[in-house]
Formats: sequence, C-alpha cells, structure tokens
Amino acid sequence: MSLFAFCIVMNLHAQSLFVETESFQHKGGWVVDQQFTNLMGSSYMLAHGMGVPVEDATTAVSFPNSGTYYVYVRTYNWTSPWKKGKGPGQFTLYVGSHKMNAKLGCEGDQWMWQLAGKVRVKAGMTTLRLKDLTGFDGRCDAIYFTTKGTIPPNELKQLDTFRRKELGNSLKPISAGSFDFVVVGGGVAGMSAAVSAARLGCKVALINDRPVWGGNNSSEVRVHMGGRIDMAPYKALGGLQKEFAPTKKGNAQPASNYEDNKKSNWLENEKNVSLFSNYRAFAVEMDGDEIVSVTARHIETGKELRFEAPLFADCTGDGSIGYLAGADYRMGREGRDEFGEQTAPEKADKMTMGSSVQWYSVDAKKKSSFPRFKYGIEFNEQNCERVKMGEWTWETGMNLDQIKDFERIRDYGMLVVYSNWSFLKNSYSKRKVYASRRLGWVAYIAGKRESRRLLGDYILKEDDIKKYVAHEDATFTTTWSVDLHFPDPENTKDFKGREFKAKTKHVHIYPYPVPYRCLYSRNVTNLFMAGRDISVTHVALGTVRVMRTTGMMGEVVGMAASLCRRYDINPRHVYWYHLNDLKKLMQKGVGKKGLPNNQRYNQGGSLSKKPEIK
Repeated sequence: MSLFAFCIVMNLHAQSLFVETESFQHKGGWVVDQQFTNLMGSSYMLAHGMGVPVEDATTAVSFPNSGTYYVYVRTYNWTSPWKKGKGPGQFTLYVGSHKMNAKLGCEGDQWMWQLAGKVRVKAGMTTLRLKDLTGFDGRCDAIYFTTKGTIPPNELKQLDTFRRKELGNSLKPISAGSFDFVVVGGGVAGMSAAVSAARLGCKVALINDRPVWGGNNSSEVRVHMGGRIDMAPYKALGGLQKEFAPTKKGNAQPASNYEDNKKSNWLENEKNVSLFSNYRAFAVEMDGDEIVSVTARHIETGKELRFEAPLFADCTGDGSIGYLAGADYRMGREGRDEFGEQTAPEKADKMTMGSSVQWYSVDAKKKSSFPRFKYGIEFNEQNCERVKMGEWTWETGMNLDQIKDFERIRDYGMLVVYSNWSFLKNSYSKRKVYASRRLGWVAYIAGKRESRRLLGDYILKEDDIKKYVAHEDATFTTTWSVDLHFPDPENTKDFKGREFKAKTKHVHIYPYPVPYRCLYSRNVTNLFMAGRDISVTHVALGTVRVMRTTGMMGEVVGMAASLCRRYDINPRHVYWYHLNDLKKLMQKGVGKKGLPNNQRYNQGGSLSKKPEIK
C-alpha cells in the first residue's frame, strides 16, 4: 500500500475526506510529535521553528466528489493555559491554490476542531498545504472535509471511534510476528535489554516511538550518559555501552555529539533483533496476570502491529506497558515513615522530579532579531536569566502530573525559553551582548526524569544503599549520587508555583549492587522493567536513574530473559531457581571483549567510603 493511501480516507456516502497530518507526504520543516498521544488522541504535526516560520508541509489527496466542503482543522492554542486570547502558534491551510481564510492554531483553550472555512473542490487530485506563520510551534492533528458541516467529535473515545471508522481497515492490527522477547522503549535501557537477550539466543522485537534511538541520550533530547561501568561485583556489565554510547560529554550540545547513527547502525547489525522505530505501544492483551500481546501504532501512517511473546520488558520510562497491563506502580514521594527514609518528606505527596526543555543559542556573526514574545510570563531586569544556553537546570512540572499534565509541562518549558530570550533580545538593558546571537536549538521532545515506578518483589530504598544491605540477588551496581531535583528557591521567589529552574543536593554513595527482584513486576508475571520505571522509592530513584546505570539494568534483564527462554519459566523463577545461572551470565557479560572503557566522562562525584556493616 502506498504512503498516499495512508494519507487520506474517503467515505463516498458521506462525501467526506479525513486527513491525518502526520502522514503528509512532504513534511517540509514541520515535525511529528507523538509524546501526548495518550492525552489528545494522536500524533500531530508541529511547526517548531524557534520563532522563524518553517517550510510548508504538503500532501496530495483525492476528493471523492465535487462539491462545497466545510473544512475543520483539529488544533490547539498552546499558550492558552497562561494567557487567554490569540496565541503565537498560527498557521493557515491551502486547498489547492485556495487559501482558507481562518488563522489556525491560535484560538480556544483545548484541543478542538476549528472551522477553517468552506471551499469548492472538484473531484480528483488536490494538494493540501500547511503554511506556518510564526515558527512558534503551531500544531495540527487532522483535517476533515465534509459536505454536511458536521463537526467531528473531540472527546477522546468518540474521536478514536470516529478516526477508525474514517480510516477503515487500514487501522486493523496485523501480526508483527512471533518473538521470544518484546522490549518496548528504545532508550539506553531498552537497547541494552534487546541486544543482551539477542546475543544469548532470543528472537527479540525492539519497539521505539521515535525515529531515533537512545531516548534522553539522542539528538532530540541531548542529555549525556551518566554513572560508572566496569564496577564490581560484575565488571562485565555495561560492556555494551563501550560499543554504542557516545564518546563526547555534555548536555545541550550539537546533535553530532550524541551519535544517533552509531546507535542505529549498532542495532541494525544485531541479527536476532527486529527493529520497529516510530511505533508507539498503546494497548496490551492479557490472559489473567500475563501479557499475551502488545499492540503498537506507527506515529505517521497509523499502521498497527500486534506483538506476541512469552516475555515483555517495559523500558518506556513512564511504565506505560505495566500500567496498561494493570501492574502495581507508584508515583510521587513516599512519606518518611513508610520506609524509614531520612531524605523522604515527612508526609507522602505527588511531587516528582521534572522534565527539561534544553536549548542553546549560536553566534549568527551579524545582528539577529527575535519576535517579541509575551504570553503570560513576564521577565524583567531582575528576574530574567542572563544566559546563552540552558541545560538540565531548566526543569518544569515538578508539582504537576508527569503523565496527565505532560503536554502542559513541555509547553511551559518552551514558553519560558522563548519569553526569556525575547526579553534578552528586545528589552534587556544589556541586550547588545545578545545582538548577534540567535536560537540554535530548542528541544521539543522533553527530557523526563520521573513518573511511574513499577513495583517488583523488592522495592529498593534509601537504607539499602546507605547501610549497604547485602542481597543474594545483587546485580548491576549503581554509583551515581542520590540526586533528587527540587525547585530552585531563587526561581521560586519570582515564579512561585510556576518554577522552571531546578537545583539538587548530591548525596554521594558507595557503589551499590541492586537486587534482581527490582527488575520484574510483582503482579504481571511475564513483565520485566529496566530504566527509571524499576521498583525503587522516589529517594532511591535518585541514584539508579542515570543512563549508564539503566543500560546495565537492561543487560541484566536481557540475560534473565534468555534464562526464561531456556528453562520455560517466568522472571520470578529466575530468582527462585536459577540465580546462579544469572550470576554466571553477569560475570561473563555480553559485550565484545577487549574494548577500552570509553565512558569515563560524567561518572559522578567522589564515591563515599563503604559503610560499616554491623
């Protein structure tokens, strides 16, 4: 089936045409954003031009009948949570040579169908064109043409039913094949889990909802690797990272530093790994307490695939597969009394670490302008950030829900970048310092630190680490400090309740081997997890969440999956009956032998002395 066939769907009886914009044939400067599918129903197109209008997106469609069509565009006025009225994300739609009258993307306060106008169209082929007017993140989900003037539904369940009806059979899931192990999430943890299992004989499917691999370490987010590898008691763990991980350090650096191609080439050369990039998992089928299959949808074409396997790994960060499967999980901070954690708050709450929208400016070598941007947050001589780039400390959403409020969290991250930069360029008394600088990169994929934590047979807590509690099922070693972010008090003074800067206090630890029981679900019997969604408290997450450490988790999970396959058992049984087999695999490792440790940057501060064990 051609790409064109995915771009449109015709309903001859209703004389209508439904177009998913993420399937446009030529996207121009627009990008596909899938981060909020669970919140607003679909991937969408984003005009992320950092204040400069992006190149038009175009596609060819075929109208079933001649006639006068009402044209509805599903869009969102993204600055409306902070300022009512017309927003900056403005764009227009062309149908053939006809420009629709309405400015789109700048009205209302939620995702909605906006009437673009009416247009007379002849049956047959026509070109649609999305024209960005501002470069400030206008967004377009879908376009609906109807001769009846009926507005499509906006409520998510009804909208999903409507989409499926309009898209006909093209959205029915088809089998992706049968696998020994399905890994969902293409960050460092997921990549490592997939390759580890594959090198030990498993047939693996690796699913990633973005076009690039590496998660937060990709060119889309640009966070460098952190933590140490080559650590006792299993020094071979982390060996895979010597093969694929970038050798340059730094957050918010040029895209080449993150070596996306190196990662993709590495994965493509693994003969037992089938790669499914641009597929977002959204549904699971259960048989009692076991996952039977996972269904994933392509973020551009809408094609759906069904993945069957006896074993699954949730490496999504958000614990999405576990959540869909009914796995036990937590979000927020535990109270001090529950686990006796000194660092925990006195009472439990919903606070999490936030998400970062990193950015940097570049020297344009000549005077460079930037539009005035004021949409609900005011900067002045006292509260502005006098900087030329922003990395991890530009962190938002710590007091919001990192799942349900995620689009608002990401959007606020962009809002403060644009607002502050506009002040520096246009109003700051020392604006000459910034006269020749322009925005070189602003992330639109937010770098998230914390959301759901899936619960295993053991929950790692602060005392385990501080008192060096020895567990028989010790596996990967965590070395990063207990690094828990919180709103910067200086930022709170000026932006209370709307902070966008974070601070941390590093509590250094002695290298600590984490129990295997933290790496599988306690109530979904065939589900592993690796990454920031493993079974730990909020406090313990502060040490295990960095990417070299999550990569080692993935290697252990891949090894355990191979034992499950060998003995026809589930993850818990590895702990019960085959722990010695797992230890042998961890001792040997799965990485290529003899490679030097090229991962000696950003290892964390000094390690503390080993606690006295009484």
